[in-house]
Amino acid sequence: MSDTTGDNLKPRVLILGGCGFIGRNLVDYLIRNDLVSGLRVVDKTPPQLAFLNPTHSKTFEDPRVEYKSANLINQTSCASALDPGDDAPWGLVVNCASETRGGQTEAVYAEGIVTLSLNVAKHCARMKVPRLVEISSGQMCSNDKPQKEDCSIDPWTIEGRMKSKVEQELKNMEDLNYTIIRPAIVYGIGDRRSLTPRLLYGGIYKHLGETMKLLWTGDLKMNTVHVRDVCRAIWTLGTSPQANKQIYNLVDEGNSTQGTLAELVSDIFKINHDYYGTAISTLAKNDIASVAEEANDKHLTAWADICRKYSLQHTPLEPSAGVELLLNKQLCLDGTKLRALMQLDVPKPTAELFREVLEDYASMQLFPKELLL
Repeated sequence: MSDTTGDNLKPRVLILGGCGFIGRNLVDYLIRNDLVSGLRVVDKTPPQLAFLNPTHSKTFEDPRVEYKSANLINQTSCASALDPGDDAPWGLVVNCASETRGGQTEAVYAEGIVTLSLNVAKHCARMKVPRLVEISSGQMCSNDKPQKEDCSIDPWTIEGRMKSKVEQELKNMEDLNYTIIRPAIVYGIGDRRSLTPRLLYGGIYKHLGETMKLLWTGDLKMNTVHVRDVCRAIWTLGTSPQANKQIYNLVDEGNSTQGTLAELVSDIFKINHDYYGTAISTLAKNDIASVAEEANDKHLTAWADICRKYSLQHTPLEPSAGVELLLNKQLCLDGTKLRALMQLDVPKPTAELFREVLEDYASMQLFPKELLL
């Protein structure tokens, strides 16, 4: 850490889950904009095994960045990860760590979300950290009208239910300074589990020479936000006195739907897309697990063929969707509260922004560049 007076005025920041999608982008944002005096990245996966692109890898090598391996579900490991040591205390702690893999059991999500987040929050309260920013979920209430932060809570995914439990527990901790962020669907470079599976579908249907058919209709609300704006919001809210003990929705102005996103994917891959419609989809809903399994089998088989054809040996990308994400549920958020503090840089998803994600993976031989031609 630098000894200059200017650097000492900058906070020392701890990012939990810092090698994940949002975490790596946040590390890059804070270092590139010279916002911190020091930064500790905590993650179970070391940077060398996290499929970081060259830009992010270089950022992680910055002398201000320290990596620490930890399992935050374990209280002792969590305490060690949050211990600031002999250096300056934490000015900001950001919890990006969470179980995000689809298709896990409820017990796995409970441990990987609730236990983990409460371990972190209790340590932050004990250390009197100025602010903990908790990344929650926008999946709190399904409605086709924009939902504000005080909407009635009725999450439709296990992950959403677990995040709502965490939110409630944080509100009950009087000694904790926190800000909760509920993002819409986050996309951007480094995304593997959010919108990227839908981008992979486009490549798969181009490879198969078939029309990409989707459940329900094009009107299904799937609101979005770019990871660059997520990083800016974390910093803005994490350092804003008025954001303490507040919840903020984080959503762009695109009012994205399944239809607008499918148009972008179709544009990139020059394929056609269509919908099964409400009637057939409602029938499918009665056996949605079988529908998901059949679709995933088709996509994974085709993806394996693509990986063989283009010699992609170690790609972490996977075109599968959990059952809950195939339901007729609307993700529609009102971002007015946050816009009183900051304006977003990326108003809506574009084909160029989606292509940027795939080209980044292609540059690392993790996606076939031939499918983008």
